[in-house]
Amino acid sequence: MKKILYILLTTLLSTNILANTKVEESIVKIYTVSKTPNYMTPWNSNIKRSHGSGSIINGNGKRILTNAHIVANQTFIEVKRYGSSKRYEAKVDYISHQADLAILTVEDESFFKGAKCLTFGELPTIRQEVTVYGFPMGGDSLSASTGIVSRIEHNMYAHSKEIFLSIQIDAAVNPGSSGGPAISNGKIVGVVMQQISRSQNLGYLVPSEIVKHFLDDIKDKKYDGFPHIGVGSQKLENEALRSVNKMDKDTTGVLIIDVAEKSPAHEKIKPGDVLLSVDNNKIENDGTVEFRHHQFTSYKYYIDKKQLGETISMSVLRDGKKKELSIKLDNIANDNLLVDTVIYDVMPKYYIYGGYVFSPLSRNLLLNSRSTLLSLREAASKWATYDKEEVVLLLKVLASDLSRGDHSFSLWIVDKVNSQKFKNFKEFVKIVKDFKGEYLILENEDGVKIAIDTDKALKIENTILKRYSIKNSERL
Repeated sequence: MKKILYILLTTLLSTNILANTKVEESIVKIYTVSKTPNYMTPWNSNIKRSHGSGSIINGNGKRILTNAHIVANQTFIEVKRYGSSKRYEAKVDYISHQADLAILTVEDESFFKGAKCLTFGELPTIRQEVTVYGFPMGGDSLSASTGIVSRIEHNMYAHSKEIFLSIQIDAAVNPGSSGGPAISNGKIVGVVMQQISRSQNLGYLVPSEIVKHFLDDIKDKKYDGFPHIGVGSQKLENEALRSVNKMDKDTTGVLIIDVAEKSPAHEKIKPGDVLLSVDNNKIENDGTVEFRHHQFTSYKYYIDKKQLGETISMSVLRDGKKKELSIKLDNIANDNLLVDTVIYDVMPKYYIYGGYVFSPLSRNLLLNSRSTLLSLREAASKWATYDKEEVVLLLKVLASDLSRGDHSFSLWIVDKVNSQKFKNFKEFVKIVKDFKGEYLILENEDGVKIAIDTDKALKIENTILKRYSIKNSERL
């Protein structure tokens, strides 16, 4: 009997070792050289080197799955497999900065020789065991750490600052682990994404659900993104507020505060409506839905499951009466927002006129400058309209005789040029370039004005650029 048990135990151990070996052979170390823009001096950038992890998956030829933040702003990428010292050049095939995911390809097919393509499992359950593979800091060899799933709920993704479903685990996650797979029962259930600083063994995964959405999206060889409904909502946990909105004790939902003008929901959902359900899934008064028995997360969960262009059903309470709606999800977040979400892989736009430096307001700029100006923060929280798609800033003033008295202007919102409003940065630059008058007058919403002598501005342009070692006066 003891001999039989020994044989069974040996067989199980051998099977586990073999399975782990196959997983390990699919793990990739990624080396990235990237060019990081400086949004306060948008003509400048810095070069940095970093590394991360990835895994080999299948789909139209073998691919490498990793995080977007590993390869963001990349200029050169190399990869090597576990058990090999040879590096191969790679390129980004598809990238979702929203969901912090990327697909890399390697032209040299010998890179994939003998590799096992990992497959995807379902969303794990609480307390399910997962093993995280990657190349974290502290050594060059592959690391594997095991932990359990402790939470599944919506959180902010550090890379995009957008909110999506995430998995919290207690396995060790360190810099360099990002992009590596979290494996359970031999399948990928998540991709390592981020950790909470000053915490011990607290990491987050991009769930396999989000990864599958990304992979389904790119089947047509084009990345569209995750849909965005473009509504602002408020919890309805207060009994008095529920009564004001004609809700009985069995009715639950969230109060719609505002709707983006460019949102496909604009003509259907009204401020003051109570949103009751999404795709027939009841919304609780705290804005959550039950996506599993006794497990709740943001009602955004059922919107995120849709692909761009698909239709979603919603139920609202309007003036005490229930109304059924059908909305086609045509927009991503950047279509609805006045200030785009964090952007990558492009250099910032700017335009210099006589030493006055202009740029569109971006979240990258807010993060880069760590600005606490309330006007900029407020602008970043607004919806775009058909008349106003972008906020234009006087970023800074490069000191010269022309700009004497204006040197202190920085991160100043421009609302009008010679009393003329504009829709976006491109339109603003065109107005300035086309202006033939003597003085260009900039004005903010409070009526504060800046006057620029156009003749002097044009004459001093090349001197200013040379003085501050700027090659070009614009990047639009």
